[in-house]
Amino acid sequence: MLHFKTIPEDYVRKTVQCAQVALSCTRASHQTAVRGANKPAPQLAALTPKARSFVERSAALCQPDHVHVCDGSEGEASALLHLMQQQGTLKPLTKYENCWLARTDPADVARVESRTFICSEKERDVIPAARLGQKSALGNYIAPPDYEKVVADRFPGCMRGRTMYVIPFSMGPVGSPLSKIGIEITDSPYVVYSMRVMTRIGSKVLEALRQDETFVRCLHSVGTGGVPGWPCDPQRTVILHRPVDNEIISYGSGYGGNSLLGKKCFALRLGSVLARREGWLAEHMLILGITDPKGRKRYIAAAFPSACGKTNLAMMTPSLPGYKVECVGDDIAWMKFDSNGVLRAINPENGFFGVAPGTSADTNPIAMATVFKNTVFTNVAETQDGGVWWEGMGSAPENLTDWKGQPWNANKNTPAAHPNSRFCTPAGQCPIIDGDWESAEGVPISAILLGGRRPAGVPLIVEARDWKHGVFMGASMRSEATAAAEHSGKVVMHDPFAMRPFFGYNFGDYLKHWLSMPQPKRQMPKIFHVNWFRKSDEGKFLWPGFGENSRVLEWVLRRCDGETCHQETPLGFIPKDGELNIKGLGDIDMKQLFSIPQDFWLKEADAIEKYFKEEVGEDLPKEMWDELEILRKNVKHS
Repeated sequence: MLHFKTIPEDYVRKTVQCAQVALSCTRASHQTAVRGANKPAPQLAALTPKARSFVERSAALCQPDHVHVCDGSEGEASALLHLMQQQGTLKPLTKYENCWLARTDPADVARVESRTFICSEKERDVIPAARLGQKSALGNYIAPPDYEKVVADRFPGCMRGRTMYVIPFSMGPVGSPLSKIGIEITDSPYVVYSMRVMTRIGSKVLEALRQDETFVRCLHSVGTGGVPGWPCDPQRTVILHRPVDNEIISYGSGYGGNSLLGKKCFALRLGSVLARREGWLAEHMLILGITDPKGRKRYIAAAFPSACGKTNLAMMTPSLPGYKVECVGDDIAWMKFDSNGVLRAINPENGFFGVAPGTSADTNPIAMATVFKNTVFTNVAETQDGGVWWEGMGSAPENLTDWKGQPWNANKNTPAAHPNSRFCTPAGQCPIIDGDWESAEGVPISAILLGGRRPAGVPLIVEARDWKHGVFMGASMRSEATAAAEHSGKVVMHDPFAMRPFFGYNFGDYLKHWLSMPQPKRQMPKIFHVNWFRKSDEGKFLWPGFGENSRVLEWVLRRCDGETCHQETPLGFIPKDGELNIKGLGDIDMKQLFSIPQDFWLKEADAIEKYFKEEVGEDLPKEMWDELEILRKNVKHS
């Protein structure tokens, strides 16, 4: 819970009494209306006792002028849009239906991993043994007294002159046994509107909360400073998680991953802790359904780091005749074994928060058919006719306005759209959204893919020999850094399970949790590692990717059916010669695409060993050391 012991109870009461608010719910009157201090608060009265207590304590701390409990209505959404136009946060994109453009402060454009912390009484709950008392690549620890100090230094009075919005939201379909409820408090209408897209919010969630008062507390403020229309406090931005209290606190950033607290903060960092407690998995994975020419449908989950093609795969248009892909989710999967031993997955989100650059009619026609209505675009370029443009979308039109609001000069070699610019779009309007994407019981998972950007050495696809080997594949994942985080350049980074920035607890314990999944009568999915990004010596991609990846998925399904279309290698199983369908692709250098260079892999094994020793140490499960030795032995004798 929020521990604000210095705030007198009578001040809490008076603050809340003076902060009774209603956001206008009609287009005719877009203004806030303040209730008298002595009148009851019907909005707060609709909250459960625990929820109301959370709101009252937060109001007493942040001291907003008004409080508004979001109901999720269309009128509320219209009022928010009008307010943000007045504030200069959004401008309408007249070329499209109900689409909007936001430009952030140039210092507030990505996740701030270096300022993201997990709080626990014991550091080892968060940081593996090898890095105790030091900087860890697998998370940042903050002690409870420091946590309290960070809050006390930033939040008192931070919402003066603003409205405090209370957002009841559900991660996953409302009422599903796999879903969880949160309440985010924020002073950003941009966050409210984006949370409306990315989660299920409003009155239905409050009704569900009355059945079970358990919820995750999320407190957010953009802070003070920033540019007109985009308040933020980049120098003091911080994102805090306290799993023991189901609490997330974020200050200083309005950017999606830092401010839409249902996303990475709840769905992954806190979600991974909840999953461990309750025996399920919260993972950075897309979910797709694929139907073969015989009409048989299977579901696949896939973990790739941000900006490594999750959305493209989730919305793939298969090149193979007779195959159909449908999208359940493009970023996060919550997975739990049912009573029959089947791994069931839901997408806890309600929208897509996708990277715009690189998305085009060629790379992802489904995304392009999804995003040009009811969407908020952030930090993309604007065209003269009220549309948007970004790198990879085609030839740049004349008279572009760049993501900073300045005329763009192509000769200056600066991007028109920020590399991490985004679209925030309702998932339900995706043309290939899966019919069961909101199924309360979730969809059955047959296979799990792991992967990243590896320009050299790593084959197109490798199947794990068994579950332990698959966990090792996830634990040893490496990928080129992308623009979704603070890192720059083409450095290859360790990114286990594509979760490196999102672990809510000790990575060694996370691996033990994965290793505990196989149990009697459970049907374990097969695990594969894929790499669409291998390049030739001349720097050209060896595999065409995109819709042609359906050829790889076809082989995955055949392996799930038990077909003997594989051969053993030092890394695991790969397709037998002639068993991966490349008909019609032209000249594909299959030998290089699947080559396993001995020198490369011995160095890879050394890099993995170094990482395990320096970042995990004695918390690494013995099974991972065993698998590393098997890898090294296999490569040496290949």
